[in-house]
Amino acid sequence: MSRPVRIEFPGAVYHVTSKGRDEQVVFKDKEDRGVFLNVVENVVDRFGWLIHSYVLMDSHYHMVVECPEANLSKGMRQLNGVYTQHVNRRHDQEGPIFQGRFKSVLLEKKNYLLPVCRHVVINPQRTDDPTSYKDYKWSSYRATAGQVKPPGFLHSETILSHFGKREKEAQRKYRDYVKQGLGEESPLESRKNQVLLGSTRFLNEMQPILQGERLSKRGPKSAQRRRSLNALFKRVDDKTRMERNELIRRAHLDYGYTLMEIGEHLGLHYTTVSKVINAA
Repeated sequence: MSRPVRIEFPGAVYHVTSKGRDEQVVFKDKEDRGVFLNVVENVVDRFGWLIHSYVLMDSHYHMVVECPEANLSKGMRQLNGVYTQHVNRRHDQEGPIFQGRFKSVLLEKKNYLLPVCRHVVINPQRTDDPTSYKDYKWSSYRATAGQVKPPGFLHSETILSHFGKREKEAQRKYRDYVKQGLGEESPLESRKNQVLLGSTRFLNEMQPILQGERLSKRGPKSAQRRRSLNALFKRVDDKTRMERNELIRRAHLDYGYTLMEIGEHLGLHYTTVSKVINAA
């Protein structure tokens, strides 16, 4: 079976996993896990990722990653490559530690972000020697649930926003939501073409890309006449927030400016720009 095409576009959300070669252990102790999370933080800083959920098992890891820029593959090469160097150096070994290239499933954020993030943090309870997901240190569950201080790279705001505006209440409802997922089938079982998870409309948009068509509907549109950011945002300080946000969406979707370019022009963080665009 040929390898499926890796679909990348600004704002895409993925379930990502890498397994140890020949099922070998890739996280031998807490130092290895700590180093891996440090590498994740560096990748997030460099590539602008949003990590919604993660778990580190002994022989593999899972993450739910949102890419404001279309750079999943670049970031994953950095992540797995740097961590492999650490393992080989520390444990006096050579060669790749992960099995082939990483696997990813492109998911529809609106319908599948929550269930896939829940699936990720419940993983410790699905092993042969199950550990309660509530007590497992090496996942995002406790941080998102408000039980421990979150790592700097974890973006829990989007998940919690689905459960209310008050942080404590949202964290409580998140804990209830995860508990309700115990025993349920993995949402990843519903994926199509190995790499797609979403509604019929989402699949209809994405499947032609797997057959070789260029990405056009999901990513920014190319413009024959590209207006400058200065022209688009002329007198932006005199506009309402709603008007400004509409200009942000036009700059990205109609004229192809990146989140970084828009953010730098307006003095906004790229994550703020991403939220404006994804709220459309």
